[in-house]
Parts: sequence; structure tokens; C-alpha cells
Amino acid sequence: MNDPLAQLRDIHLPPPVSWWPPAPGWWLLAALVVVAIGVLALYLRRRRRRRELYRVSLQELDAIRRAFASHADSQQLAAALSQLLRRVAITRWPDEEVAGLTGKDWLAWLDARSGGNDFSAGAGSFLEDGAYRPAGEIRDAEALLTVVENWLKKVTREAPRV
Repeated sequence: MNDPLAQLRDIHLPPPVSWWPPAPGWWLLAALVVVAIGVLALYLRRRRRRRELYRVSLQELDAIRRAFASHADSQQLAAALSQLLRRVAITRWPDEEVAGLTGKDWLAWLDARSGGNDFSAGAGSFLEDGAYRPAGEIRDAEALLTVVENWLKKVTREAPRV
């Protein structure tokens, strides 16, 4: 009558494991995903800006080339190319590095970014004083345009150093 087995209770299962709060490993994974998305967004934004700079600068160079073909004014060509190069340089590098450069220092800076000497010793040297020379005194306008085009292609495709 006194059955000890009858006094036993049935097996109780533990409550199910809750999905919240997640284990520390899931927190770490979530943090890594957020960081990866941020880095990817930053990379894509910079890449888009470089592509936009590349596209716009080459379009403007083509407009300068067409304008020179119609008026053949070497002073206007030198001034327009200098302005284009300066705007691209200020867009890509800090103002303190670029804004104060003139003359041979400017040409040397352009050469340093392109890895050659096309500006200080080549066709690009016309930019030093071409805007102040008499009109029509350019030797090889196409070589100058090619030097500028090559510089634009090189610096707008590289990652910015800012």
C-alpha cells in the first residue's frame, strides 16, 4: 500500500532554449558583418567617385580638344588645360599640397604623379608659360593633349592618397 513508485513524479523537461539573447559568437559575427558592409560601402563610394572623376575629366578634355580644333588658339588651350589639371589635382589631393604650386614646381608635381617627365621636359612644359606666349606658338598641340590625357587617365584610376 505504500508503494514508493507511486510517489514518484513524472519526468519534467527543461524549458526550450531561447533564441534571445544570442551567444557571444553570434554578436561577434553580427559585428563583423556590419564592419564588412561599412568597408564595402566606403570602397564602392570611392570607386564611384574615381570613375565619375575619370569620366568627367576626359569629357572636358575632349571639349577642350574640339574647341582648339575650331579656334587654334594656343593661349586658350594652355589656360584650359592648366585649369583642368588644377581642378583634378585639387579634387584628388589636399589643397595644401596642390593649391600653391606654380611654374616649374607645378610641372614637377605633375611629373611626380605620372611617373615620368613629360611636363617638365616634354610637351607638357608648354603649360608653364603657354598662356602668356603669342597666339599660335605651340609646336605640337596633339602631343600636349596626349600628355594631359595620359596624366588624367593615370591619376583618376589610382586610389586617392587623401
